[in-house]
Amino acid sequence: MTERFDCHHCEDSLFGRKYVLREEQPYCVACFDALFASTCEECGKLIGCDCKDLSYKDRHWHEACFHCSRCRGSLVDKPFAAKEDQLLCTDCYSQEYSSRCQECKKSIMPGTRKMEYKGSSWHETCFICHRCQQPIGTKSFIPKDSENFCVPCYERQYALQCVQCKKPITTGGVTYREQPWHRECFVCTACKKPLSGQRFTSRDEFAYCLGCFCDLYAKKCAGCANPISGLGGTKYISFEERQWHNDCFNCKKCSLSLVGRGFLTERDDILCPDCGKDI
Repeated sequence: MTERFDCHHCEDSLFGRKYVLREEQPYCVACFDALFASTCEECGKLIGCDCKDLSYKDRHWHEACFHCSRCRGSLVDKPFAAKEDQLLCTDCYSQEYSSRCQECKKSIMPGTRKMEYKGSSWHETCFICHRCQQPIGTKSFIPKDSENFCVPCYERQYALQCVQCKKPITTGGVTYREQPWHRECFVCTACKKPLSGQRFTSRDEFAYCLGCFCDLYAKKCAGCANPISGLGGTKYISFEERQWHNDCFNCKKCSLSLVGRGFLTERDDILCPDCGKDI
């Protein structure tokens, strides 16, 4: 007895008929199309097993229906782009949606690498240093006057040079006596601590932190022996080549403040009139 060879779905005999195997099960063409064939996005008809099924992101087309939504040209075996569920050939896409290169003004085609900065776009080969004309790529760059420069070219052409180390100042920096300095180069002449953001003073055109300036140049108070800086509005009393802080100018015996008062001297001491009666 001859073994039967039937459609797995409708069980009609497949002897002498076309059939399709799916997961090792045979189906007649009608059942296969009804059960498994995709619907064409363009014409809405089934894509039968005797037709070529072209797919993109779970969407399917007949070969004849796979064309550009704008110019209707075939996209079979051609590059294309998708925009809002529409398929477009590269020419139509670039005319409609592609950005223009800031340098050459031509369209930047889909799939090509581009460089973007502050809303402007360039072909990778057009994004070059204005001075040396070499591609910038992913390297650091500095924009100036609508042009882009690689860092070495910018430093050579525009960057100020630090008075101290003679190297370019690319970020930050301070100005002292109308001359530019790196923050890390602007230091106290004596102790070398950074002065940027700190109170400082100068002597003979050299900058000093307040501590070093007082230690080196400030006069000493005859009362407490500490420096009298005279900076920031500090008040002091001066008499016969001696100086006192306002708070230190007191009678040696009774400690009465003598600021704005008469006083007497006994060798290195100062006395109020009452304490100096018996001198």
